[in-house]
Amino acid sequence: MKKNIHPEYRDVAFVDLSINKTFIIASSVATKETIEIDGVTYPLFKLDTSSESHPFYTGAQTRIVEAGRVEKFRAKYAAALGTK
Repeated sequence: MKKNIHPEYRDVAFVDLSINKTFIIASSVATKETIEIDGVTYPLFKLDTSSESHPFYTGAQTRIVEAGRVEKFRAKYAAALGTK
């Protein structure tokens, strides 16, 4: 491999700002901030959302879709009975 052309690959602390959760993953992301966790200093990268808080991964989005289906069924059933 050629020297001095590859990004630095190291452990980076990612903070999900929506739920204030920190996790450490190996990454080559460039950061200016650092954080100390258990006596070890890590580069810090702040996220608006991650898989821990995103509705698609948490299942919240599924519940919204299901609720819409139930309401649609009730409206259709009420219209069929003429009790709208």
